[in-house]
Amino acid sequence: MNSRKIKTWAWVHKWSSLVCTVFMLLLCITGLPLIFHHEIGHLLGTEVEAPKMPAGAPRVSLDRVLDIAKSKHPGRVVQFVSQPEDDDGLWFVTLTPTPQATEDFKSVAIDARTGEVLAQPKFDEGFMYVMFKLHVDLFAGLAGKLFLGFMGLLLLVAIVSGVVLYSPFMRKLDFGTVRREKRPRLKWLDLHNLLGIVTLVWLFVVGSTGMINTWADLLIKYWQHDQLSSLLAPYKNEPIVAVNERASVQRSMDAAMQKTPGMKLSFIAFPGTSFSSPHHTTFFVRGNEPFTSKLFQPVLVDAKTAEVTAVPKLPWYLTALLVSQPLHFGDYGGMPMQIIWALLDIATIIVLGSGLYLWLKRGNPVPASPRAAAHEARVSGGTAQPEPASAMKVQA
Repeated sequence: MNSRKIKTWAWVHKWSSLVCTVFMLLLCITGLPLIFHHEIGHLLGTEVEAPKMPAGAPRVSLDRVLDIAKSKHPGRVVQFVSQPEDDDGLWFVTLTPTPQATEDFKSVAIDARTGEVLAQPKFDEGFMYVMFKLHVDLFAGLAGKLFLGFMGLLLLVAIVSGVVLYSPFMRKLDFGTVRREKRPRLKWLDLHNLLGIVTLVWLFVVGSTGMINTWADLLIKYWQHDQLSSLLAPYKNEPIVAVNERASVQRSMDAAMQKTPGMKLSFIAFPGTSFSSPHHTTFFVRGNEPFTSKLFQPVLVDAKTAEVTAVPKLPWYLTALLVSQPLHFGDYGGMPMQIIWALLDIATIIVLGSGLYLWLKRGNPVPASPRAAAHEARVSGGTAQPEPASAMKVQA
């Protein structure tokens, strides 16, 4: 690679890295506790679990569960009902002033077997909530998500340009060499390059899947407009089905599960909410296998008659979104996968921090070693080539 190309790639790497580094550091730091959110919840005492009971214990009707939840917050409506992926003995009921999207919500955790209220967790406060919001949208809603998505795109550019620069700068050294006997900046440069190339694939996967996840709201709205609108055409302009006109939710759930044998319920969206229509109760079910458990299948049930209206297949872009999430979260391989994700996250923090350090110390160029100079002379055959010192000044 000639000097001009190296300078161009170095410029791309420098500025794409500098613009996104602070935000990527924030995402790595906030992402670290999120990897262990269940374990941290247990330590903090905020994790809600259903009491152990014999398998096959009778369950309370879902209608009764909703009545219990509404009695705790009179005047509110049920927006969503969900079950943890690994515990079907627990219902989480979300209640809001209106069916429309809002930050004003209350949650009630109810035992699915006894109907006992186990807790009224506050998901919108505490340490993990702050970490989650900083990681997802910087407390700025959709605008924050899209901004972080753009930072993710710059990260991918920085990774690609860093790979291009790795060969000309490191071909004179054995892989894994960290020159500790030299000045600190040279040691951090070698460490930056080593950890960067080691975490390359993981960082590219996590960065790209994180970027895709920032588009989730837009993709869902597009799906609703593009595909669901035709299914819901017969109900166009109809008002939200009043609560006193709705059929039994238990009967609606039974109808939905009968249409999707072998699948498990994930969550229910009630009429008028962002994941349903004014005339339907929508049941989102998932598979039982490690892969299919991440893929949702919506089932639209008429809120008045409890009859299944449609079981639309998710389009490819929503399937890609759902598949990308476990790759980003690292939550499909148990504790070993979580530990690997955490170690790679820490390595990435070092890569980002060392890159920032190298830029701040850019006034001190790295001298070329005699071995590097001799190697360069052999490779170039006497033709002038960029020395590592001058090249790294451009890169930094």
